[in-house]
Amino acid sequence: MKSTENKIHDRSVLVGLSPFLTRAWSGWKYELAGLILSVCAWAVVTQFIFTRPGLSHFKGFLPGPTLAALADAFQNSRFWVSVFASLGRIVVGIAISAAIGLPLGVLIGFFTRLRKLTYSPIQFVRMISPLSWMPIALLLFTSFESAVHFLIVMATICPIILNTAIGVMNINPQWIKMALNQGANNLQLIQTIVIPYSVPHMMTSIRLALGIAWIVLVPAEFLGVSSGLGYLINDARDTMEYDKLMALIIAIGILGFMLDRVFQKLQHRFRWSWADDV
Repeated sequence: MKSTENKIHDRSVLVGLSPFLTRAWSGWKYELAGLILSVCAWAVVTQFIFTRPGLSHFKGFLPGPTLAALADAFQNSRFWVSVFASLGRIVVGIAISAAIGLPLGVLIGFFTRLRKLTYSPIQFVRMISPLSWMPIALLLFTSFESAVHFLIVMATICPIILNTAIGVMNINPQWIKMALNQGANNLQLIQTIVIPYSVPHMMTSIRLALGIAWIVLVPAEFLGVSSGLGYLINDARDTMEYDKLMALIIAIGILGFMLDRVFQKLQHRFRWSWADDV
């Protein structure tokens, strides 16, 4: 009896402390401190490595030259043309993946036999590196743009299918039973219960796909496109402009971070509005 009371007390203490810990350890101050520490670590490591006599030609990787090149890039129209070209490829690739993956995820999560039938093929495809599809993409498609879209789709469709299916499988089975008792058929179940209650998982799957697509995009743009962030990185490497190369890497991180944050805000807002409607 005492152990049970102690557990309840400990749990109540944790619940009482959780708001305090949340307020104490979250917020922009700690995020800013983390970014500053990361920049300091970058400065120390690069200063220690690239100031040696044999590596002095790599001084462009130091924070000073990199930040200067980054400021120049932000003022360069060529950089922004490449940014929007890369974003366009991301949007097209994820849109195709969502159009295919969301309905498949709903069906796979709803029908048990279909889930058992497709589990092994989906897991098999998921374990293949998206970049290993590059030669096939070049053989299948006549344009590099279509090949990049294909690579993004192959990288993102499995996470969308699996996360959507998990959302459907987590629906309370009592709701399904109640609807069946009232004479609902499978189509009505999917329209009125399955899709509305799996929307948060769908949003999570698209956010996950966005992160994966952003990672795959840069090497995919090495295929031969004439614009995009991957193209600029390849060009900076060939011309040995290491400050520009590092600046582009930092820019990709900044843009990816901002995209994730924007989608996270939209996801939370959509989730609250969805909860109010329900």
